[in-house]
Amino acid sequence: MSWLVSLLVFSGLIFFHELGHYTAARLMGVCVEVFSIGFGKKLFTFRKFNTQWSISAIPLGGYVKMKGQDDSDPTNKSLDSDSYNVKTPTQKIFILLAGPLANFVLAFFLYFFIALGGPSILSPVVGEVVKDSPASVAELKSNDIILSINETKVSTWKDMAKIISSSEGSLNVEIQRDGFIEFKTLTPRISETTNMFNEVVQRKMIGISSAGVTHKLELTPLETLSYATEQTVFASTMIFTGLQKLIVGDVPAKELGGVITIVKLTSDASAAGWMSVLFFAALISVNLGVLNLLPIPALDGGHIMFNLYELIFRKEASEAIIVKLTIAGWVVLFSLMGLGLYNDVNRLMG
Repeated sequence: MSWLVSLLVFSGLIFFHELGHYTAARLMGVCVEVFSIGFGKKLFTFRKFNTQWSISAIPLGGYVKMKGQDDSDPTNKSLDSDSYNVKTPTQKIFILLAGPLANFVLAFFLYFFIALGGPSILSPVVGEVVKDSPASVAELKSNDIILSINETKVSTWKDMAKIISSSEGSLNVEIQRDGFIEFKTLTPRISETTNMFNEVVQRKMIGISSAGVTHKLELTPLETLSYATEQTVFASTMIFTGLQKLIVGDVPAKELGGVITIVKLTSDASAAGWMSVLFFAALISVNLGVLNLLPIPALDGGHIMFNLYELIFRKEASEAIIVKLTIAGWVVLFSLMGLGLYNDVNRLMG
């Protein structure tokens, strides 16, 4: 059942991406000939609004085919008034941006619904205390609840970690232990740890781990909007940064995951409850938006690049260059998909 949920989530995210393209194309007066979820043999199809709507056998993506647009043969064009080819570069860029934008908007609303449901977040409760660490010297103990640092109230583990990492000098820590309030003074120490990209970094820490205790965030309507915005921006920034680190080699290629990893993680999330599914769906939606903006000719970002060229230089790039770059783009894209699939299989084999 969880694998079915994974398939539905992934297909739903693709649907919204393509719906963004479809809506923008129709607004610009472009005929959309095919709207397909999946590739290959069509399993189910019907015709509505002068478009063939299909569900295809290979659920690894989707596409909208606009009149005059043919990625397999960029030289195959139509000059009809409802063709993609006759639209201005600005109109084309609007159509191309609409897909990724739909993913970002969808992620925002998913985070918004998560905020309405009261997302769980780590509480500032001490788990293990590292021997001879600043926390150990100050006699912090397991299950101590950190209430404030330097008179700044602490309500989450994330808030506490941020205050510690950016602190200067000693810290006055207010804790609750067995129902009583105590005060401790300690000085953070720069130590090695790993970040979310599995890189070794140096950070100010006091030598404690989380007890894993969580609580629900109670958010006002304004805080709900702020939470959705912050999470969408954070996810986008994280993915952009991860791609940058992957390209320059800071993150090894073996960390790249493919569709099997996506399906498995979504499946695991569905087993953990609907809130986890929404979290992961929002993250994958942002991922789709970011990846499709990459300047690879086979993706939206590549087509945007060609149209920006035409907009700046007042002429189209030569067909020979477009064909060569498009082929190169498909090679890059399939190589990345192949690497992701190879890594997925290795992970499954343990």
